[in-house]
Amino acid sequence: MPKPLPALFSSLTARLMALAALTLSGGNALANEPAVLEKMAHDFLTPALATALPKDAAMPLRAEVVMGSLDARLKLAPCNRVEPHLPKGSRLWGRSRIGLRCVDGPTRWNVFVPVTVKAWGPAWVLKRPVAAGDTLTQEDAEIAEIDWAEQRSGVLAVPERWVGQLAAFPLTAGLALRENMVRAPQAFAPGAQVRVSGEGGGFSVSATGRALTAGMVGESARVKLPGGRVVTGVVRDAQTVELAL
Repeated sequence: MPKPLPALFSSLTARLMALAALTLSGGNALANEPAVLEKMAHDFLTPALATALPKDAAMPLRAEVVMGSLDARLKLAPCNRVEPHLPKGSRLWGRSRIGLRCVDGPTRWNVFVPVTVKAWGPAWVLKRPVAAGDTLTQEDAEIAEIDWAEQRSGVLAVPERWVGQLAAFPLTAGLALRENMVRAPQAFAPGAQVRVSGEGGGFSVSATGRALTAGMVGESARVKLPGGRVVTGVVRDAQTVELAL
């Protein structure tokens, strides 16, 4: 599954900043005008998206950018050189912003242009409501184009990631299936006898113990061994907990 769009790579950011700065060198007196700054933000953003969007041919994403604007009443000191940048902790995914800072002028300033990055692509959308705890089947959903960046939770783009899983809460028709909407079915209940196994360093171990917690496939569970030791491992099936050695 394509990962949400990350923050710009440092090398790409450096090249874009240098290019943008060159366009404003030479004493451009309009570098402090909102319209000029907004165009700089747009010009900075466009190549960044083209480089960073996932290129998975099976699940192509189509970027759509909605640029915000600076307050028309904003009055900034003249600046000979403005650098666009992605603020620390921000990423070009959903609601974000592009920073513009004056690095050569009588007064240093830093302003931000709001931006919304949409990433349109195929996803599985529910055809009907699903009650909390119900098992999802492929008949419950159909393919449709959605904005992947609308929420932070990742999209479950392939059926293998959600078919057979349980609805984590009541799901309504029209929702695109995302990671936070499903949970693994219970493989065993607390008190069940399970086999604990592990391999590493040229040796392997295997023992039978009693589950202290419910076991969900792919998630952690605690098991008490006959000698009283409590271990934690990953549930592989209804009878097996695997230890990392």
